[in-house]
Amino acid sequence: MTVEEKRKKAAALIRDLFYYMEHFIRIRDKKGKIIDFKFRPAQKKLYEIIERERAAGKPVRIVILKARQLGFSTMIEGMYFQNAATRHNIRTLIVAHDDEATSNLHKMNKLFYEELPAPIKPMMKASNARELLFENPTRDPLEKMKNPGFKSSIRCVPATGSSVGRSYTLTNVHASEAAFWPRMYDVFTALFQAVPAEPGTSIIVETTPNGFNEFKKFWDDSVAGNTDFIPLFFPWYEDPDYRKPVAPGTKWTAEELKMKELYGLDEEQLSWRRWCITNNMAGQEEQFKQEYPSNPEEAFLMSGNPFFDNNVVIDRMVELEKVPELLKRGRYVFEEAENHKPENWRFVEDLHGEVYIYAEPERWTPYVAGGDTAGDGSDRFTAHVIDNTTCMQCAQILYDGIGELYYAQQVYCLGMDYNRALLGVEINYSTYPEAMLEDWGYPHLFIREKPDDSRGILDTFKLGWRTDLRTRPLILGTLQTYVKESPDIFKSEELMREMLTFVRNRDMRPEAAPGKHDDLVMAAAICLYIRDQQSYAESEEQTPAQNKLIDKLDPKHRYRRRR
Repeated sequence: MTVEEKRKKAAALIRDLFYYMEHFIRIRDKKGKIIDFKFRPAQKKLYEIIERERAAGKPVRIVILKARQLGFSTMIEGMYFQNAATRHNIRTLIVAHDDEATSNLHKMNKLFYEELPAPIKPMMKASNARELLFENPTRDPLEKMKNPGFKSSIRCVPATGSSVGRSYTLTNVHASEAAFWPRMYDVFTALFQAVPAEPGTSIIVETTPNGFNEFKKFWDDSVAGNTDFIPLFFPWYEDPDYRKPVAPGTKWTAEELKMKELYGLDEEQLSWRRWCITNNMAGQEEQFKQEYPSNPEEAFLMSGNPFFDNNVVIDRMVELEKVPELLKRGRYVFEEAENHKPENWRFVEDLHGEVYIYAEPERWTPYVAGGDTAGDGSDRFTAHVIDNTTCMQCAQILYDGIGELYYAQQVYCLGMDYNRALLGVEINYSTYPEAMLEDWGYPHLFIREKPDDSRGILDTFKLGWRTDLRTRPLILGTLQTYVKESPDIFKSEELMREMLTFVRNRDMRPEAAPGKHDDLVMAAAICLYIRDQQSYAESEEQTPAQNKLIDKLDPKHRYRRRR
């Protein structure tokens, strides 16, 4: 091998990120000792995703939610250091949540440089700021022109600055502990615009949990695909150090055994978890879940007073993530008859459709559907369909458009497909969908009862569900009981997420947390409460329960029996 070939091989190795990190990056461990960096399992998983995106010619955009002390800050700093110390014109900005963290990250980068072997140390210009400037430090302009160095930089700043990222064109951004930033979205706006959406650029947002705040929205938007960022969650049990020997005679609680099954934990991991709760969390298990979450939902546990049992809801979400229940998603297409009535409808699959199917309709099975219409600050139309013999969720509508007619048409087709399901649509904020269903002759609409106490019979006949001061606690209490006793009947991940953010306010009134939705919660609550007007058993006659109700009506208001 010639000298030139050796030089090219050496240059290639230096530019190989994995090789560089494990051979030239040295770090300070928890005991203060300087050691070689070696990829840990979670770090290697992140590295592989980054390399996959780069190989595909994409700009790297990643948001990481993680348990404490998994080493991602160190890995990202090392990765960006290698980028700036081996290439020309790289501009990297590291943004931390406070001054102390900023100083620590700058010191980490200085250590990387100090520990580099002399032959691969880039020239560095002195800087009074928290910055490394890989330039020729000479003051001779001719020498600098001849050998300028890489002209790359790594700058560390706190997120508390008034103009973070402005007036820069950046190659890389590391947003460290973003959940703890004040004005997070304001800073993001400046930072993200400073990085061109081009291959070779990188933005990595990483943070440990900090309850329910601005970062939760950014994470949810990324999970929903509303941003370019790939959401990555890393639980505590991915760290091989989080384990302790099991004491003889140890007996595990039911919750610990369930965790072992859900997450594939071994007993040494359970032993460490129990030790950490006792010794580091003052026995507060909920605090452990927020500091060392097992799933993303635990990371955002609501402070205050949740209406539903968060542990039950989260366990059900984990089950749905492991074995999704969704069969298909799409919408109904149809021909419009007089007054826009749907006819000759059929279901067409679409990954972005408003209708979610979890179980196909079966002959003679009685179904019930509850609908919540947009209004009073809500911007979504929803529906929840169950098999009335088992209460199992079979379908869902989640529509955030503005067309009440379109929603009414989708609900009509869905209800008809599910054996003319008993259908109760809320009329609080809009009576239009209910009016259209009546006009189209939907055959099994929910009847509101209004007795005349003096005669003991139903005096009026009204259709559609009304949520008021009397009925709201009843339907929510019913739903709360079903969640506690039979969480497996719920198939919708979107519904379970809403349940996590459904809380009691200062007046103890259950409602969606600020900025969150409760449309699916209310649709499910209506659906499960109105079951009595539908048959509970498979039968060709679908409406005996409602027929008995109709018989109680005053004759002048009596409505024909429906089949």
